[in-house]
Amino acid sequence: MAKRVGMEVSLAIGEAAKLADVDVVAAYPITPQTHIVEHLAELVAEGELDASYIPVESEHSAMSACLGSSAVGARTFTATAGQGLELMHEVLYCAASMQLPIVMTVANRALSAPLSVWGDHSDAMAVRDTGWIQIFTENGQEVFDNVLCAFRIGEDKRVLLPVMVHLDGFHLSHMIEPILIEEKAEVDKFLPRNNYPLPLDPDKPVSMGTFAPPIIYSEARRAQEENLQNSKKVVLEVWKEFGEQFGRQYAPIETYRTEGAKILLLTIGSYSQTAMSAIDKMRDKGKDVGLVRIRLWRPFPTDELRQAVKGPETLVVFDRAYSLGGQSGPVCAEVRSALYNQADKPKVTNIIGGIGGRDVTVAGFEEIINKGIEIADKGSGREFEIYGVRE
Repeated sequence: MAKRVGMEVSLAIGEAAKLADVDVVAAYPITPQTHIVEHLAELVAEGELDASYIPVESEHSAMSACLGSSAVGARTFTATAGQGLELMHEVLYCAASMQLPIVMTVANRALSAPLSVWGDHSDAMAVRDTGWIQIFTENGQEVFDNVLCAFRIGEDKRVLLPVMVHLDGFHLSHMIEPILIEEKAEVDKFLPRNNYPLPLDPDKPVSMGTFAPPIIYSEARRAQEENLQNSKKVVLEVWKEFGEQFGRQYAPIETYRTEGAKILLLTIGSYSQTAMSAIDKMRDKGKDVGLVRIRLWRPFPTDELRQAVKGPETLVVFDRAYSLGGQSGPVCAEVRSALYNQADKPKVTNIIGGIGGRDVTVAGFEEIINKGIEIADKGSGREFEIYGVRE
């Protein structure tokens, strides 16, 4: 029987890693992620988690240590945020291309400069092409659940890829929420021990990630792309099995009150829950609006997105990151690309907000939706709008 506990979300992540019986944690503290690895350090020090905890000198070293531990078959976990994610950026590619099923939670944070410890999605968007499976969450229960799912997905022999679980810094990482902590026996049924099929063995030495001349590099990248795309099938299987066992359902694209909607708002991350309240208020006023949320960011759920937005006239995409010098925010760019060849696609407008931790309220989302409708009807001199910026 699951136990309902009021707990900071960061600590719940540590509890999920404990239930997963991780073998190695290699991490460096950085706001707003620090409480995650602090809690894991306590669990190891107090003997509640039988794991090796590696305190390293930087995030680059943290991910490098994770490469080594995962390569010998150890179930490996880490966490980071913002600038830390960028410091380990080059090593992220190695984890994916070497097929190492590391799990990492990222407490999403704005990137410098100016220095900000507060949340947005600029760090997540900077690493979207590193080859990791990436899942976005909206509340603490979803983070807890998807850490468990991430190990099951990444370690599947049909996948063998690292997985990021994104949660919004401070808006989610530091919130105290009621979370169902599942029993260890039930988690063990869902998540078997890691049985990595290609562990490094000193008696059978091999080379990994070595030099590739042009004659094979393209084929290696193509194989990696196909593997990442094919992982979606396993993601869906794992989410389905998780739902059957624990009663909480997840999907690549999730919708809210979209029946008969002429206008849709698209969000990603914890602000989706605030947006739901805005949708409720506007529905009560007789407006035909609904909400679409992206859960699976990589591999991108193209087919599910196309199905979710079929029919409505306008799609307002809300981004929490700039694509500096580009034509839209990064989420909107993905959405427009996915819908480009669709005959019945809605008009797509893009509004960027919530940058550097700035709040967007329920009333704010009402304004965003109405502004998106206005742009779709009358046009705009700009490719995208910025919400809440003082002129």
